[in-house]
Order: sequence, then structure tokens, then C-alpha cells
Amino acid sequence: MAKKKGGKKEVLVVASKVKAYIKSKGAMTSSDAIGSLNEHVHAILDAAVKRTKANRRSTVKPQDL
Repeated sequence: MAKKKGGKKEVLVVASKVKAYIKSKGAMTSSDAIGSLNEHVHAILDAAVKRTKANRRSTVKPQDL
């Protein structure tokens, strides 16, 4: 897991882009939405890497996601 000092995971999403996308859909972004999205992205990627290794590969492919 990619963690920064203090135990927080590295941010993998671009908050401004996510907020702009949500705004373009006519909704607002809560203050904790980006953190939650980041947690989901980490979980998706962790699962993809696990699947990749289970299939004896080192390259994550679309089907792993």
C-alpha cells in the first residue's frame, strides 16, 4: 500500500477534476467525498494487482480491474 507519513494513503485522484466532473452533472461534492473515492481507487487497484499475480502475470490489464 502506498502510504504517506502519518499513515495516510497517497492521493491517487485529482480532486479538482473530480469536483469539476461532479459539478458538470449538476451536483456538489462533499468535503469527504474525495477521500472516500481515493479509498475505493486503492481497493480497486489492490484487487487488480492480486488478480494479476494470481494469473502469474506482472502487468495489470483491463480485465483485472
